[in-house]
Amino acid sequence: MPESSPLPPPEEKPVFVRHMFADAARRYDRMNRIMTLGQDQRWRRLVVEACNLPSGGRLLDVATGTGDIALEALRQHPDVWVVGADFTREMMRIGQAKDPEGRIAFVEADALRLPFPDDSFDAACSGFLMRNVTDVAAAFAEQRRVVKPGGRVVCLEITRPAMPIWRDIFHFYFFHIVPRLSALLSSNRDAYTYLPHSTLQFPRPPGLAEIMRSVGLKHVTWRTMMLGTVALHVGEV
Repeated sequence: MPESSPLPPPEEKPVFVRHMFADAARRYDRMNRIMTLGQDQRWRRLVVEACNLPSGGRLLDVATGTGDIALEALRQHPDVWVVGADFTREMMRIGQAKDPEGRIAFVEADALRLPFPDDSFDAACSGFLMRNVTDVAAAFAEQRRVVKPGGRVVCLEITRPAMPIWRDIFHFYFFHIVPRLSALLSSNRDAYTYLPHSTLQFPRPPGLAEIMRSVGLKHVTWRTMMLGTVALHVGEV
């Protein structure tokens, strides 16, 4: 395990994360395909399925980035209304270019202070957001607030494998292979050096589920994928 961490102190984290994703925006999708061996596309499908959207429903995709989950939602449910919220304009500009018909409502917003009334959506989801916020419970509480009773909050996030052998492989890949790949394919190696370190103190699936319950989400379940390196959590409002 690396001896030093590139993680910023909490008070500097929002600015650091915004600048990091702004710099990585043009290459973000390509790096995701490579880092996940293309599995991120399958995970997005599972996120949208877990949202259990009704016909004509409303979905909030928090930290939408380049809009891939929002676009997947429209692929599965052409009649839903989708809002993609993010605090990095450069990422959303890439998403807007992928949505020339303007079906997604992109909104600049902070995940800890969502600019929507209570009970506005049938579901809220996020993909790889929670490691990047300064208060995980507050982020879940905001999503719970804007989702209607009976709706769902869905979270896709990286996690550390429980089995020692896979944990060692995970650490080697994330701490050694991913930064080298990013150096070859991206001008922003810092973003993909930050990524592995951000997993070290992040709660494992049972702990994340407990945080979701602590803000009032019910019937919280999770599943792990890709040899225990990715977790999909679902809670009901």
